[in-house]
Amino acid sequence: MPVASSSSGPDVPGAPAKKGLPCAVIAVIVIVAMVPVLGVLSALAIYGVRRYLAAAKTAEAKNTVSAISRSAAAAYEKERLDANGRPGHALCASNGAAAPGHGPVPRSLAALRGKKYMPGGAGVDFDTGTADGGWRCLGFSISTPTYYQYHYNQGSGYLMPSLGTSPDGFEAAAVGDIDADGVASKFARHGEVSPGGQLVLGTQIAIENEFE
Repeated sequence: MPVASSSSGPDVPGAPAKKGLPCAVIAVIVIVAMVPVLGVLSALAIYGVRRYLAAAKTAEAKNTVSAISRSAAAAYEKERLDANGRPGHALCASNGAAAPGHGPVPRSLAALRGKKYMPGGAGVDFDTGTADGGWRCLGFSISTPTYYQYHYNQGSGYLMPSLGTSPDGFEAAAVGDIDADGVASKFARHGEVSPGGQLVLGTQIAIENEFE
């Protein structure tokens, strides 16, 4: 007597054929699902690159403000004769007769809005002032293009007065608009002469609108 056999294979007569999704359809589904993810990753990458480039530019402002502050401190340590001919120490002046022609570099923020500014040479920009005031007194200069406008204010005219407004103090500052949107960024460091005659420099740089 013949023994019946069973089979689950695909060769059983009358069994329906098993079908799967074509590879092309699967690929399309995966691609469609990945589009939003790729969009987010691209946006993050662009943001990261922009922030990196902006941070590289702001590093210029921070380093230069610190350099101006150190120049102010070095100039203060030098002995100079006062109005009565007596030797002593004094901060470099920032305006008036002591520093004719002295001012921020460049004079107008529009000269570097969204671009670099190349400081001028003899008799202009950082080569202004006298032995008692201005950039010459500080002994500070920049000979390479800059993204920021640089200031030295002594006793008044502070851009960030929250750091201090003492007539026996100074402010080194940078102002910029690296994205050219009309909103300025500011970086400043303050120094002040103590009652005992010691110049004390601020330990931090104050910042407003860092990446503007």
